[in-house]
Amino acid sequence: MTLNYLHIIGNLSFGLTALSFLMRDILLLRIFATLSCLLGVAYNYFIPVGPLWLVIFWLSIFALINLVRIFMLIFENRGIKFSEEEQELYDTVFKNFAPIEFMKLIRVAEWRVSTEGEYLAVKDEALDSLKLIYNGDAVVERDSREIARLYDGRFVGELSYLKGKGNATASVRTLRTTRYLSWQKEDLRKLLKRNPTMDVAMNTLFQNDIINKLAHTGDDV
Repeated sequence: MTLNYLHIIGNLSFGLTALSFLMRDILLLRIFATLSCLLGVAYNYFIPVGPLWLVIFWLSIFALINLVRIFMLIFENRGIKFSEEEQELYDTVFKNFAPIEFMKLIRVAEWRVSTEGEYLAVKDEALDSLKLIYNGDAVVERDSREIARLYDGRFVGELSYLKGKGNATASVRTLRTTRYLSWQKEDLRKLLKRNPTMDVAMNTLFQNDIINKLAHTGDDV
């Protein structure tokens, strides 16, 4: 194999590794990582000073581990069925989660309905749950003044969750009948602690939500 082809293979191997780091979908991440390892095996076998068996051995092990996890993910995702509401949430808010991960997340949540005028959070009071508005509208208030509106796909209480403690910095009141998901904070923490990739994906959602709120209000609830 000529040196030019080897350079291409070597660069592709490292390029796929870099791409795998950018993948939010865990299945795609492992597919790119596997391809990177296989190209690395070819590169280290045909390199003029090779074969480099130590490198080939470990790259083969990494590829095998990823292949096993790929088949496990495909098997786990088979037969998973979401309700119409769950599918909509998965396709919009939670699209960076694997289906099995989203199913785990939904299992520890409760669907709730709040009538017009009810409070999802009260300023200076503790929040024992994290909420996500599925369908409805709510107003964020501080000192009897409206500072923002929340709508479908917005979280309530994510900053308090991330801090691990602390009271709501503003009140959130529904403007009409609002359907939302509610997670008890401790249940959610236990789930995410057992599933690191879910924890990363969830924190990304929180960060994006907080950024959007700061852009409109200068604070979070």
